[in-house]
Amino acid sequence: MKQKRLKGVGSFLAMVTLLMSAACSGEVSVKPSDPGILYMGRILWADSLAPTFTYPGTTAMLNFEGTGIAMAAKPGSGQFMVEIDGCEPFKINFTENDSLIILADSLLSGTHSARVTYAVEGYEKHPAFRGFTIKGPDAKMLPAPERPKLKMEFIGNSITCGYGTEADSAAVHFSYDTENHTLSYAYLTARELNADFNVVARSGIGMYRSYGGPREGTPDQRMPGEYDRTLIYTPGYLWNHASFHPDIICINLGTNDTSLDDYDIELFEMAYKKFLVHLRMLHPDAKIVLLTGSMLGGKALADVKAVLDRLALMDARFYRFDMSPQTGELGFGADYHPSRAQSVRMADELTGFLRTLI
Repeated sequence: MKQKRLKGVGSFLAMVTLLMSAACSGEVSVKPSDPGILYMGRILWADSLAPTFTYPGTTAMLNFEGTGIAMAAKPGSGQFMVEIDGCEPFKINFTENDSLIILADSLLSGTHSARVTYAVEGYEKHPAFRGFTIKGPDAKMLPAPERPKLKMEFIGNSITCGYGTEADSAAVHFSYDTENHTLSYAYLTARELNADFNVVARSGIGMYRSYGGPREGTPDQRMPGEYDRTLIYTPGYLWNHASFHPDIICINLGTNDTSLDDYDIELFEMAYKKFLVHLRMLHPDAKIVLLTGSMLGGKALADVKAVLDRLALMDARFYRFDMSPQTGELGFGADYHPSRAQSVRMADELTGFLRTLI
């Protein structure tokens, strides 16, 4: 009996020691719903324990005190770009075997910041944020970063997603490993203008016809059919447009509509016009910029420009801007998509133009 008592006391002391050790380590778990996290992008909060999303550019930002931080996400979520204290960003990848990844360790004591941005398209992966873990003797969350005043929305295709921006040759084909939205013209423009931004984009999508689709269009896979959804290709969850009224909306579509030179420009114009009417109804005060991107050329470029020029006359707050067509002098990304250097040029051009509207 005496032995059993000693064993019980030992177990109790071991538990106390373990609790004291955890307390000294200062590990703080941060739920994804914590008000200290500032989110940007379309996120589904149907399950507050695992907010899901599909669009590239979806971002989580937070300030904290501690010597280390780790991020939790659904296994298989894919690639994110991470910035700690505004330093050079680096990529992490949640594979099917990863649910927690260390973002920083051995930081100096004091205040730190973290910015995590989804780098790829998640329509196949359905990624989910699952919170953060802060470590250190003084570990704690701090108030959320201030939300930028300027609100922007980018509607587009693979160019907006950042398809192939990390590839060094047009001979490289698509993979998530070379897609990086943070190298796209859209992300670079939003960061330069310090904007709170949403991205609604998918590789291959068009206004009336997706890449390689029939001349008469692809009604089940086109932007007007997806724009009102929180998650692309998931019709069950409608986006609450009242939660985000952009000051500026940039639309870069037409490349896939005119793909393979098998298109009906009148159907393209009709679909674009109808979509603009819908956007104006949802966002009555937004300045809407109709863009052409760097991959269009020849007759397709001329046709799309003519359509956009006509549509811009519909509303005093519709604007037109054409980014420079790519010539190859700045190289190519995967499958002849914009290279990293070409994306920088596009961002510089667009940023300069948008400054005249702000």
